[in-house]
Amino acid sequence: MYTDPIADYLTRVRNAIKANHRVVEIPASNLKKEITKVLFDKGYITNYKFEDKDVQGTIKVALKYNPITKISAIKSIARASKPGLRKYAGVETMPRVLNGLGIAILSTSKGVMTDKEAKNLNIGGEVLCYVY
Repeated sequence: MYTDPIADYLTRVRNAIKANHRVVEIPASNLKKEITKVLFDKGYITNYKFEDKDVQGTIKVALKYNPITKISAIKSIARASKPGLRKYAGVETMPRVLNGLGIAILSTSKGVMTDKEAKNLNIGGEVLCYVY
């Protein structure tokens, strides 16, 4: 049993990219599903599929690669807020990832969204991870 399911999710994606896998299977939860939707909407993954075979279900994520150079769309994916040290950001202290080229995924009172969307809605939240 792992204590940080979000870190496990990010590690599975990171390991699949390093191994040049096309698809990665991840145990599902509502928060992981929302993070997957954000990654798809921002173009970091090709596709995803939620399968509810057993109690928890799984998420199948199709990773995105450049067809010519075979380089992944995700250069780096890192956990920001950890169970031992939560990181929260208000509107004025919102993190800028790679000077605005990357995204920070936040868990807010309005749901899971990127840092830019949270800034537009004028709300803060817990910074889950950084992606670029």
